[in-house]
Amino acid sequence: MTGLTYTTFVSTVQNLAVIPAGDPNFATDLPSIIDDAELRCYRALDLLNTFTTATGTLATATRSFAIPSTNGTFVVTESFNVITPAGTTNPDQGTRNALVPVSREVVNFLWPSSTGSTVPLYMAPLSQSAWLVAPWPDAAYTVEVVGTIRPSALSSSNVTTLLSVYFPDLLVAASMTRVAAYLKNYGAAVDDPKMGPTWDAHFMTLLQSAEVEENRKKFASAAWSSKNPTPLATPARA
Repeated sequence: MTGLTYTTFVSTVQNLAVIPAGDPNFATDLPSIIDDAELRCYRALDLLNTFTTATGTLATATRSFAIPSTNGTFVVTESFNVITPAGTTNPDQGTRNALVPVSREVVNFLWPSSTGSTVPLYMAPLSQSAWLVAPWPDAAYTVEVVGTIRPSALSSSNVTTLLSVYFPDLLVAASMTRVAAYLKNYGAAVDDPKMGPTWDAHFMTLLQSAEVEENRKKFASAAWSSKNPTPLATPARA
């Protein structure tokens, strides 16, 4: 299957589900179908292309730090780097000081106030959009945030996405599982009780191969290489 655009995705799903073109009820539910399918794919696959960095600025003598969203909303934050010296806005022109993750209890117990403010060494989660740093910053340091964002959904105004271009088969299979619910074919006492489970099983089969391919991109395949797993090869590749 080649990559899909929004138009070809919609027509593909309609053809598979035998839904008439222009069906107003389907059009109403379509954004929810796409959200359901995309979120399932993104959560199941740790996609390399959803990995990004963004920078924000610490406030002097303020331990809370709002996660920047200039490159998209972070779903998972993997690491934080405080850039020194203070005032350096481009991380590549300063020194990255990686923060060590700890609990909020550690931060509150060891650094209960701004006394002893200096370059932060630790970080602790506060909410989905904010973290705590410790010790309290003694200057307005730039922070480089590294993590995973959630890309914009496929729509009539966003006609291609990472999933529609590189994982079109997975996107369609996930969508059809959700379409089974739209068609009320999702339980035992329905016209086609096997539709939902069949598409779900197909999705899981496709997911396995997609996971292998994605891990190869990140050198996280067999023996931490970019090679396809070879069960018969011994010893394991080093």
